[in-house]
Amino acid sequence: MSAPVVDPATLLDAAVAEIDQDAANARISFLATGSGADGVRIRRESGAPDEPVDLGGSLNPVELALAALVSSQIATYRYQASALGIPLDDVRVDVEGELDVRGFFGLEGTVRPGLDDVRIAVHPQGPAPAEDYVRLLAEVDARCPVLDLFRAPPTVSTRLVTS
Repeated sequence: MSAPVVDPATLLDAAVAEIDQDAANARISFLATGSGADGVRIRRESGAPDEPVDLGGSLNPVELALAALVSSQIATYRYQASALGIPLDDVRVDVEGELDVRGFFGLEGTVRPGLDDVRIAVHPQGPAPAEDYVRLLAEVDARCPVLDLFRAPPTVSTRLVTS
């Protein structure tokens, strides 16, 4: 049995109504957890991120971050296209990022350990004129949650928990 198709505009109307009742309804929490022995767990899904293929591994955390950006972009394109009434048959998003591993290995104190360049290429497919997709891109750039993480990192705090 397949899940019913839900119109994104209907979801938006319901969410806005709940938020209008109480702004606290706008806050959503997400959790990921993991260990070296068990890998990473997100809800019921789990995996074992490794080092880059160039270093002998498979999927690595940086690639997973880029994959999260791809996934968020696709979801945001679909939602915003529907909300704006722009026909979108499909969208492919390619994200490429680069980092200098000297930062990770501590070989150069001035080199950051994370990505220093991220490039996104969006390939919308549909019958709308190009200017509609330009408008859609601007809306997605303003609304994509994971893109926002890349552009303006949140405040992060770390605490050590010992047993």
